[in-house]
Amino acid sequence: MTQNLAEPINPTGITLTDLAHRLGAQYEGPDLRVTSVTSASDTAAAGSLFVALPGKKTHGAEFASHAAASGAIAALTDEAGAERTREAGLATIIHPAPREVMGQAASAVYDTTPGSPKLIAVTGTNGKTTTTYLLQALFNAMGIKSGLSGTVERRVGAQGVETRQSGRLTTPEADYLHGLVARMREDAVEAAAVEVSAQAITHHRIDGLRFDVAIFTNLSQDHLDDYGTLDNYFNAKLPLFSPAHSARGVTVIDDEWGQKLAREATVPMTTVSTKANTAADWQLTTQELDLEHTALELTHRDGRSFKATVNQPGWFVALDMALSVVALTDLGYDLEKIAEALGTQRELDAPLPGRLELVNPEGNGPRVYVDYGHTPASFRAVLTTLRGFTKGRLFMVFGADGDRDATKRPDMARSAALADVVVVTDYNPRFEDPAAIRATLMQTLREEFPDVESYEIADSAEGIDKAVSLANAEDIIFVGGHGHRKDVEVQGKLIPYSVKDASREALQRHGFRVE
Repeated sequence: MTQNLAEPINPTGITLTDLAHRLGAQYEGPDLRVTSVTSASDTAAAGSLFVALPGKKTHGAEFASHAAASGAIAALTDEAGAERTREAGLATIIHPAPREVMGQAASAVYDTTPGSPKLIAVTGTNGKTTTTYLLQALFNAMGIKSGLSGTVERRVGAQGVETRQSGRLTTPEADYLHGLVARMREDAVEAAAVEVSAQAITHHRIDGLRFDVAIFTNLSQDHLDDYGTLDNYFNAKLPLFSPAHSARGVTVIDDEWGQKLAREATVPMTTVSTKANTAADWQLTTQELDLEHTALELTHRDGRSFKATVNQPGWFVALDMALSVVALTDLGYDLEKIAEALGTQRELDAPLPGRLELVNPEGNGPRVYVDYGHTPASFRAVLTTLRGFTKGRLFMVFGADGDRDATKRPDMARSAALADVVVVTDYNPRFEDPAAIRATLMQTLREEFPDVESYEIADSAEGIDKAVSLANAEDIIFVGGHGHRKDVEVQGKLIPYSVKDASREALQRHGFRVE
């Protein structure tokens, strides 16, 4: 069942006079009490504070009348938007940077004070979603009522939460996020995991919240269209590990970025490493048992140890599991209690939607896996794992995002070349010419990896069909990028499409059993 709104049912709210005082903002008008906050006019309700944000093309104040008609009674905006919000009949608080104080305003309205629920932030180029789902699986095993906010969904306990506002963002806007946390508190959620993107930090979406623990999974090339360099990308994430946003942090120190974070973070950091003879607090060893199970052992410098198996393939899943367990110990949960919660088999059953998901588990054809990861590093990690369990040939079907970091495309192709057969297709071209995107990928493959069998097929479903047509039961096909998504973005329109459905249909078309 899905709730309609991510906000408390019985909010106390705050008066506009008190709110303006907290924000250091200008306000003259009736002392109304606002009980919810929204930056999207179509989610305004009775008693809402509408935050009218300046945009690149349109000012949010243009929608003030719509917000007022939906029940909003007040607005928070800048001087440029104040005239329109007043014309709409909204009592108006004026602040020169409304986006920068929206989180603070939402915190005041929803009273999202630290500690209730306990919050774990997860940031990194890859592994955010996997880690949040592993945390939720651990919470469930321990009998802890939990919450979740991430790329795939948002949950309060066992219930899904409507995501129409900020639904396509990894981390929702601050007004939505604070409302979600307040709803979790009202529903007695004890702990929650929240995916935090670099954009969420630089665009003030997490302002006003203080996480009990922040996890850093890794950093590799992505989002350079936003940040220009990896150093800038790292620096965008660094503020999460400061007292303004977190009480403490957890990081892997196997590479320069994790080591840099451990040095430069201004909160206490707990470190994890897979390398022997390091100065890490925790040492991790993993064993990739098969395509359904990965074993791990964590050992603390004080002698404590933790052994478990997770029902997912890949050393990277074991690493995300280790970070999750360490974060729980930093929250105060006993390591032995965590282990006991996994039962006598010490195995965690963790569903990871769209993450290295097998679409034909009971079929008789090639094994087809889909995954949401769309970076060179994520491709390498998955293909390396799948290679170890491939009896026949390994296939890769992928494309690259349009209107996103174009500099990573050649390296995406290089990673894909770890497969025996590569099929390049379209993937969310947005407003960019998809043929030009494919041309860059194919050029890298043909010039640098001429011995790799490669095909260029624009339509993703047809590309998957091509791979299935060439494969047999001993082969593995990896479809990268789409994962759980059920649409693609072309020329500003979302077109329904599921790679899982396309894969099943292709298998059936070529005579393989799909159950």
